[in-house]
Amino acid sequence: MTRAAHAETADAADLYAGIRTFRVGQFEVTAIRDGGRAMEGPHPIFGENQDAEAVAELLEENFLPADRFVNGFTPVLVNTGSERVLFDTGLGAGARQGGLGQLRARLEAAGHAPDAIDVVVLTHFHGDHIGGLMEEGGPAFPNARYVAGQAEYDFWTHEDRLSGPTENSARAVQANVVPFADNMMFLAEGDEAVAGITALEAFGHSPGHMIYHLESEGERLLLTADTANHYIASLRRPDWHVRFDMDKEAAAATRRRVFDMVAAERIPFLGYHMPFPGVGFIETLDEGYRYVPASYQFEL
Repeated sequence: MTRAAHAETADAADLYAGIRTFRVGQFEVTAIRDGGRAMEGPHPIFGENQDAEAVAELLEENFLPADRFVNGFTPVLVNTGSERVLFDTGLGAGARQGGLGQLRARLEAAGHAPDAIDVVVLTHFHGDHIGGLMEEGGPAFPNARYVAGQAEYDFWTHEDRLSGPTENSARAVQANVVPFADNMMFLAEGDEAVAGITALEAFGHSPGHMIYHLESEGERLLLTADTANHYIASLRRPDWHVRFDMDKEAAAATRRRVFDMVAAERIPFLGYHMPFPGVGFIETLDEGYRYVPASYQFEL
């Protein structure tokens, strides 16, 4: 059941506003808003291969401005009853002056101390997912073990990535991810991160991008990470190119495959960049999909 948080101060109220908890079977799932960034766009970040007018028309049809959007970041904590499993770590301390990097404070506000996190799962190694792994030069989650896709790790740690267009991201991986390699379990399609949480390949956004299927007592939730990063542009037009997708055609094919499954099997999903708390459903349209935000489904 979704639980409303109460606070006595304005600062605490702001923290609690970025926390939503609900149940999937016996799993307690908490969406945590690491922050939001207002940006120019969405074009050409979304619809990179389209005319600006086509993107603007789609946005305006859906009651959105054509020249500005908010990019949100939503890590997820799953308490299985025996382990606390954190999916992705947000942007970290370096982004806090800009109002981002709020994961750590919101975890604590939700009653989860950093040293109580048992497992940290990295869906992929882009900076807004690995930025919170370190805190003040040491592990942000000192008692955790780590999980990542084998293909993602192999790509970003190859020496060739330390030059050219991948250099900055690869150096962030060297600083934030590689120190945990000896305590990291590497997964492929169908492997379990923990009991009831299964890894699925969703390559394209990054070379080893993984999503995770949760199932408990017959209830399901799919954590789709960055498969779709804008609830209108990426879902109504899944074939449109996205600047941050490293293999744009593969990412588009993955969007089709994943959201066809979500729609056909009526699985609720949680997307890292969907409007907070990021939980919803998918309806198939003649072209693309319609995102249906969850309302009271998890309160019953």
